[in-house]
Amino acid sequence: MSPQDTISFARGAPSLDIVDGAGLRAAADRAFTGDPDGAFSYGTSGGYQPLREWIAERHDVDPERVAVTNGSMQAAAFLFDALVERGTEVVVERPTYDRTLLSLRERGAELHPVALADDGMEMDELERLLEEGVAPRFVHVIPNFQNPTGCTLSKDKRRKLLELADRHEFLVFEDDPYVALRFEGDPIPSMASTAPDHVVYASSFSKTVCPGVRVGYMIGPSKLMDEVRRRATNTYISPSMVSQAIVNEFCRSGAIDASIAHVRSALADRARALAGALRRELPEARFSTPQGGYFMWVELPEETDVAGLFDAASERGVSFVKGSDFLIEGGDNAMRLAYSAVTPEEIDEGVSRLAEAAHAVGAVS
Repeated sequence: MSPQDTISFARGAPSLDIVDGAGLRAAADRAFTGDPDGAFSYGTSGGYQPLREWIAERHDVDPERVAVTNGSMQAAAFLFDALVERGTEVVVERPTYDRTLLSLRERGAELHPVALADDGMEMDELERLLEEGVAPRFVHVIPNFQNPTGCTLSKDKRRKLLELADRHEFLVFEDDPYVALRFEGDPIPSMASTAPDHVVYASSFSKTVCPGVRVGYMIGPSKLMDEVRRRATNTYISPSMVSQAIVNEFCRSGAIDASIAHVRSALADRARALAGALRRELPEARFSTPQGGYFMWVELPEETDVAGLFDAASERGVSFVKGSDFLIEGGDNAMRLAYSAVTPEEIDEGVSRLAEAAHAVGAVS
């Protein structure tokens, strides 16, 4: 690797070396040969029916409760359009995905951020907000390997959140694109599987198949999903049948299971490499090594100006996302490092450059 090569810890996407290109080509051939009418035509707003049925079977729900969209962000946009207007109260995690914050703020939502611990949203803080009169239309959580922190909502906290949802009559938006990417520990049942009437669930194949397919889905109460599909019809008539037909074949052939296993192994190696490099090069950094997913949240000493570090790192060919991007306020000493798109060798070099930049701007001694 030459010194001028850029190493990106910014992008939450797998590198091409861990994408099953051969499996996707074979799936495309089967889709185009076996169902050209379905793949090449306009479909319904609910998505490619065979894929809807595969998803429904996996989640043990009726296919009519499933909408397959052009990525899970599109599903979230339809949901927000249906539920949010100016002044609608919404609880979000602190920090949370920057695009979620942007999307909700653009719609005029009144946001109530609740702090995260290593085991997810602080339920005591949420309960205090509710008792003080906050009445959210929904609570948005990324329960597994959260973006940006990498933390996972514990089983006990999931149970408590559902109790609060029932008592205070709000929905839980379980935004779960990373659920399949666990490389340590035992999986935790989804909240949607426990309380389907209180939960809207969304996930994505962009994280497990490849980002370019742009296929996500949402599962929710029937009346709400009817509204999501109505908005999908008015937006694009139907999502991409080509992409969804390919994903359907990829899933039904079993290729997705082998692909996920390969991606998990690569992510585990990369998370360990990043943790080791940070301990070696930036011992002042505070972080928790995630058990899955793409991201690590790193905090430097309180007085650190990460905006200045961002510029210094860019000059050295390293990119990351500033922590302040994921918060309404604060996060000036934090950053999100994505390890999914970089090899262990690139991680070592990238963290070395990052440490050099941190010393150059006085972020660390």
